[in-house]
This record gives sequence, structure tokens and C-alpha cells, in this order.
Amino acid sequence: MKKLNVVLAIIAVIAIAAACVFGIQKGIIQKDLDALKAQVQELESSLKQAQDDLQTARNELQSAQDEAAKAVEAAAKAAEEAEKAQSKTFKIGICNFVDDASLNQIIANIKSQLKEIAAQKNVTFEVKEENCNLDGSVMQQIIQNFISDDVDLMVGVATPVAMTMQAMTEDNQIPVVFAAVSDPLGAGLVESLEKPGANITGTSDYLDTNAVLNLIFAANPDASKIALLYNPAEDSSTAPIADAKKILAAKNITVKEYSGSNISEVILAADAIIADGMDAVFTPTDNTIMAAELSIYEKLAEAKIPHYTGADSFALNGAFLGYGVDYANLGKATADMIGNILVDGANIAQVPVKTFDNGTATVNTETAAAIGYDYDAIAAAFAPYCTTVQPITTAESFDDLAQ
Repeated sequence: MKKLNVVLAIIAVIAIAAACVFGIQKGIIQKDLDALKAQVQELESSLKQAQDDLQTARNELQSAQDEAAKAVEAAAKAAEEAEKAQSKTFKIGICNFVDDASLNQIIANIKSQLKEIAAQKNVTFEVKEENCNLDGSVMQQIIQNFISDDVDLMVGVATPVAMTMQAMTEDNQIPVVFAAVSDPLGAGLVESLEKPGANITGTSDYLDTNAVLNLIFAANPDASKIALLYNPAEDSSTAPIADAKKILAAKNITVKEYSGSNISEVILAADAIIADGMDAVFTPTDNTIMAAELSIYEKLAEAKIPHYTGADSFALNGAFLGYGVDYANLGKATADMIGNILVDGANIAQVPVKTFDNGTATVNTETAAAIGYDYDAIAAAFAPYCTTVQPITTAESFDDLAQ
């Protein structure tokens, strides 16, 4: 019995020891499990973060791809438009009324400005220039050739050309841009300066007749006999000559009209002016007289009769004074109008007629000296009536002055 108790005691001790060992091991295992769970949770969190980062990267990549696709599409479209623009060619027919310095200067500046527009807009202008030289039949043939050539736009330099182009495009409605038309309303070319209303618009060299006549009396307050030299067939002269007669009549000035339809007749008219002892001569923007100026300026200067005219080209060709617009600027503005209509697609019926400040007095210093005027004294006398007074010497063209 005693041995049995001892055995039982030993077994109990072993059981207790075993239980203690098992409890310790269980605690260690539980601790390890908790640590393992924490590591798993940490790994799961890291994995989720990695997945989120991956999705963000995918989104950014997709966005970049979308932007790249848009950029490629835009570049392709721009290249296509550039190619189309480069391949676009516009055919323009220009008809000049007569070979004179002002009108030639207009055309030269139209062409140079069109070159600049072509470079800026990536287009091509094919320009054909003709001159009818005061011949109505030749003018009509030139315009008919433009129509047959299927031009995109015509340019009529001076009133007679513009009016003929207007009549010959009523059916085909080819756009017409005029240049140097003194009275577009009076000539019946447009419904109004603001809204021409048809297939024609352009630039006007409207002349302030009263301003020119003021200069006559600024230079010679005692002037009492004024000659009006012009071609009655030119529409550009109709309104200013009528205005001149009214203005001078109100001043009780003797007025006599002299006319010519060609150079020979104009020379005879100048001889009559000299024979009649007129104090001064007024000519508006009349192309016939302009064409004859080189043939009459010397005899007028020798007779001490100053010729007051409506364009600086007259003074270039020997007249005492030319008063009016800057024709180089008018030419550039005409080209800008052409570009606006052909390239930018402006509705020609809604493109306003452009007018200009015509307060520039151009004095031929050689002619002034021949008449007996001192340029500085004349410039001072004219200054209150002009925005600018400038000197010039005699030449056939403005290009000759630059040489």
C-alpha cells in the first residue's frame, strides 16, 4: 500500500509537471500564432496598397495614352489642314484703267501685300495683271478673259473698270474688289459704304474738294480766275467738279471749264488755260488728266499757273500740288480685303467700303520754284489746312524716286 501511494504521488507529480509544461508550450504557441496573424495582416495591407498603387499606375497610363492619342489626332488634323491650305490656290485678275503713277503704285502694293498674306495663310495667289489704257473695248475683252479663266476674284482699278466689272458679273457673281473709286455711291457700285449689298466692295480715294480749293487761296489770296481741267466722261470727276463750281461760285470766283478725253486734247486744253490767263487750275482724281500731266506740267509752270490736283502722283509727274490719300496704303488695304474675302470667307456683300484720311498735301519743289514759290513758305501756308505737307520732285514713277 505504501508503495502504491508513492507511485501515485510520483504519477501526480509527473502529471502536474506535464500540465505545467503543456501550459507553457500552449502560451508560446499562442504567442507565435498572434505574431503570425499580425504578419499576415501586415502582408495583406501591403498587398492591398500595392494593388491600389498598381491601379493608380494603370489609370495614369491610360490617361497618358488618351492624351497621346488626342495629340496624335490633333497633329494629324493640323497636318491635313496645312496640306489643304498649302494646296489652295486663288486666281485673281487685276485690270488697270491707265498707266499712271498712282494706279501703278496701288497695284504694286496689292501684289506685295498678297505675297505676305500668302506666306501667313499658307495659300497661293495667282495674279494676272492687265491694263486697258483708257480703251473700253479692250477693258471688256480683258474682263471677259478673266471670266473665261474662271478667276476667283477680280480687281478693278479706277471707277470705269469697276463699273464694267460690276455689269459683267451680274450673272456669274464673281467677287469684284475695286480700288481708287472716288465715289462708289454716286457711281452706283454699292448700296451703302457700310453694306455694299452685292458681289462688289473695295477701297475709295474720295477727295475733299473744299480742302484742295482752300489751298489755292492759302497760296494766293488774290486768285480770282480758276480753271477746272478734267475729262467729263470720268465718273471720278463728276462729283468734285460739281462741288468745285458751287464752292467757287459762293466765293464770287470766275470759273472756266476745260476738258480733254485724251492726251492730245488735254495739251490743247492746257494751252487754252494759259492763253486765258487763269490764276490756278483744279483737277480731281481724273485719270485722263493724270496720264497727260507729264506733257503739260512744264508749260503751266512756265506760265506761273499752279496746278492743284487730287493725287500725289500728279505732283510726282510735275503738277504743283497733289492732295489726297496715300495710294501705297490704299493698295495694301485692298489686298487685305481680298484676303479677307477669299481666304477667310467673308461675305463680300457685308464687307464695308474702306475710306482714308486724305489730308496729305504733296508739293513738287521744282515746279514750285519755277512758278516762284518758296517751298518753306508754301508749307507754312498750307499747314493749317492739312494733316501733312511733304515735298516731292518730278519723276515718271515712284520707283524712280527710290533709285
